[in-house]
Amino acid sequence: MTVTTPQPRTTIPAPAPSLRPRARDAAEDAGWLELTEAVREAGQYPTRAEAERITRVVLSALGGHTTGDERVALAQALPPEAGRAIASQIPAADPLTAREFVDAVATRMEGSTPATARWDVSSVLSTLSAHIGEPLTTRLLTQLPPGYALLFGRADLAPTA
Repeated sequence: MTVTTPQPRTTIPAPAPSLRPRARDAAEDAGWLELTEAVREAGQYPTRAEAERITRVVLSALGGHTTGDERVALAQALPPEAGRAIASQIPAADPLTAREFVDAVATRMEGSTPATARWDVSSVLSTLSAHIGEPLTTRLLTQLPPGYALLFGRADLAPTA
């Protein structure tokens, strides 16, 4: 017969929280808050929560319509939370026209109409354009079907087909 003697349990202390991850999280949060505050001001939304909700919807819709190097560059140019909204989407097989894009955003937001969705999309994309700069905005617009320039707050001087 084998007899075992109970051994005292050893508790391994959890590692002390590092200041680095918290500092990084605070910087990530600050970037996201700065972006959504700019959207709130551009769209004249009453609360930051509404601006955040609209920003997430529009960015996730945009994420489905950007591909390749431009998609990667866009995700990297944005605060991490916004970049994840872009990168987490599966690219669409056929990109939507600007009007179809606005209509698709309208279906994702309760109580939205094409007119309010156009306002929401323009508020987010024009803010996004200011955040990422002219060169990347131009690269994105060359990838998207005609008509998106106005949504990004630019004059659309290209001839229509």
